[in-house]
Parts: sequence; structure tokens; C-alpha cells
Amino acid sequence: MTKQEGLRLNLGSGQHPIPGYLNVDIAGEPDLKLDLESLPWPWENDSVSEVVLRHVLEHLGQQTSLFLDIIKELYRVCQDNALVQIVVPHPRHDHYLADPTHVRPIDANTMALFSKANNQAWKENRISNSPLGFYLNVDFEIMKVNYNLDEVWKTQFESGQINQEAVFEALSRYNNVATSIDIQLRVRK
Repeated sequence: MTKQEGLRLNLGSGQHPIPGYLNVDIAGEPDLKLDLESLPWPWENDSVSEVVLRHVLEHLGQQTSLFLDIIKELYRVCQDNALVQIVVPHPRHDHYLADPTHVRPIDANTMALFSKANNQAWKENRISNSPLGFYLNVDFEIMKVNYNLDEVWKTQFESGQINQEAVFEALSRYNNVATSIDIQLRVRK
């Protein structure tokens, strides 16, 4: 496969392989068996054009240093403009809280720490967020964030009983509002 075409990876594919992707997992019958915490990954620098991490990232890197190394490894293998699609359970939902294999909460604010544009803006405005994009020399731009609402909240939103502003207020105040978060990133090199 040429560098321009790029490899498409479904990391932590589990029971959900995606046709046209290299399905990678430590268990089951993926295309490639690989422990994603065993670094470096077997792909060349700048060889990947798309990565799917569906209910995977919250299971990786219990030690902070390992988690940050995984983020660096993800950046290393991705081409400029590669798309990274992340789905994680919302950290304030019972689906996240009840699973003992979840080792760290992930949300859009977590991933924003790996954006050099955000890091620069925080520096200029004297905001004390950790500039991990600068520290790790990685750059992931958040393109889109979607909150998948729990059925009760989804029904209220779709019926017009509550608006988007009320949903965001509820997300900041209550548990079990969103079941999961979809985060779409673009790699910048």
C-alpha cells in the first residue's frame, strides 16, 4: 500500500471488524493480534490515513506515562491529515463506572490537551491546562464531538422538551445523561 493511500486501522476491533480496515486486537480472531500497550506498534511512520478506536482508549495506559506513549505512537504512525475516530463511554455514565477494565476517563477535554493550537491559545491567555501537544510534540485537532444521549434524555431532546443548551447543562451536572462520546480528530504534521 502506498503512503498516499494509507493504511486504515480498526484498533481494538473485538467482535466488530470493519471491512477494508486492518482489524487489530489482542484477543479473538482479528487480522492482526497485537497488544496495543506493547510499543512500538509495527507500522511505519506516517503510514496510516485513518484509525478507529471504538470503546478502546479507556482501556489503555493505566499508568499516565504509558497512556501518553500510546498517544505519541498514534501520532507517529498517522499521516498528516489522518482521521482518528474515537468512541468512548461517557465518564459519568454507569457504563463507564461499572466496568473494572476501564482504566481512565476520556472526553473531548482530554483530547483537546493534544492540540498545539489549543496549547498556544492557553499559553497566550495564561490558562493553566497541560499543554500536552507541546510537551509530546503531537498535534490532534478536534473536528467534531457528539454526545450519544441515554434513552431518557434522547427522548426528551427529540420531542423538543429540552434543547441543546439544557442537554449541555445536564451533562455538566448529572450522571447518566450521555452513554458515550464520539470524538473525531484530524492529525496535523
